Amino acid sequence: MTQKRLYRSKDTKVLGGVCGGLAEYFDIDPTLVRLAYVLLEFCTAFFPGILLYIVAWIIVPEKNA
Repeated sequence: MTQKRLYRSKDTKVLGGVCGGLAEYFDIDPTLVRLAYVLLEFCTAFFPGILLYIVAWIIVPEKNA
């Protein structure tokens, strides 16, 4: 049994690959994850979501293959 791990995507990345990696992890369309992230940004006055994205960009490792 293989363990599912969260990685930043190299294939579907636009900025840092965080949204693409989440989409791969949950097996959904990356566009839906990006759209949900943008809507969340508007609801939280931008700052907390941007900070969270930057922290995830730093902490989540990039997928090697």
